[in-house]
Amino acid sequence: MIAIVRRLTDGAAAVAGVLLRGVFAAMTVVRRPRPIHQRGIVLEGELVWTGADAASGISWIDDAPDDPVALTARLSRSVGLPPWSPDVIGLAFRIPTAAGWADVEFASTGSGVPGRFMLMPRVAPTRGFFGTLLPYRSSRGPVLLGARGETGARRPADLPGLARSLRRTPWRVQFVFAGPTGRWHPFAEASLRTATEQDDAHLRFDAVRRPIPGSGTYRWTRLARQPSYRHVQHDEQPGRVRP
Repeated sequence: MIAIVRRLTDGAAAVAGVLLRGVFAAMTVVRRPRPIHQRGIVLEGELVWTGADAASGISWIDDAPDDPVALTARLSRSVGLPPWSPDVIGLAFRIPTAAGWADVEFASTGSGVPGRFMLMPRVAPTRGFFGTLLPYRSSRGPVLLGARGETGARRPADLPGLARSLRRTPWRVQFVFAGPTGRWHPFAEASLRTATEQDDAHLRFDAVRRPIPGSGTYRWTRLARQPSYRHVQHDEQPGRVRP
């Protein structure tokens, strides 16, 4: 019975992957080189592990390093709607590890159930909750990652204004993890500032190809998301995409 469920799940994911690839292929014709998240701001900062009150089954989370870790991030509006209009916000991180670079990709979602599995458009880019939507595979089962933006003063909604704000005052983001229906456990905090005046066209993230240490991916996850990722990033020449 389990094998039948897995085959059905993989089959549905494969169909979804083909459909998504077709959608992204069509969008790429008129929106190159990124069909979504065309404009963003590049951030830099440090990630400090604060310790969690539970084990995740992922060594990158559970085996906290003693010192802060430098990171690069990119915050972007998905469709590119005007700043006054709600949009899905993307927040991606690139973090050095002993095994090489690791990517973590978040989007604006809800934090509850089923909201943590749903994209949630927002006006304010730096407030609210960000989630990975799809789970990581850990030694303890499926694990979702999340990020909570600061709850203080509201930042500008437009990207140039936000970049100026983050140049003056860092943005604090709390990293959390949870099971598919469980409560969120804080484990680290990031402090982010604007890194550069201009966006980086070759800064591409892929959490499947560059996973966090100690994690895995489910086959249905790869079938659903990787065809569109490969299509969007296929024209980048080796060495041009930042490591």
